[in-house]
Amino acid sequence: MIEIVVVGAHLSGLPLNHELITEGGVLRRAALTEPCYRLYALAGGPPRRPGLLRIAAGTGAAIATEVWALPDDGFGRFVSRIPAPLGIGTLLLADGSRPKGFLVEPEGLQGAEDITRFGGWRAFLASIATPA
Repeated sequence: MIEIVVVGAHLSGLPLNHELITEGGVLRRAALTEPCYRLYALAGGPPRRPGLLRIAAGTGAAIATEVWALPDDGFGRFVSRIPAPLGIGTLLLADGSRPKGFLVEPEGLQGAEDITRFGGWRAFLASIATPA
């Protein structure tokens, strides 16, 4: 099994989670990143998607994620369908682990909203679902 970190629409119960389950994915744990990331709501959709961007250590925030595990062949199929500007890289988690996970290419941030202050995608979605 290969671990993969998800931060947005692939989280449990969200619109793209079925893609992990279809490939034999198993939820391993919830985890925070190290404080070296910024989180963005990307332009476009549906579904709405976030972009996680790694920045200099200590200059970002810890972001809520889920760590899933996929069988080798399921991991390959899953990753092959990831559209630009998203990609897979090595994430730095607060628990010291370094699994593969979703990142965004800087070019993909055009028109995106910085939502780092929410600390995660679910908190952002809750903020836009609640009338101001």
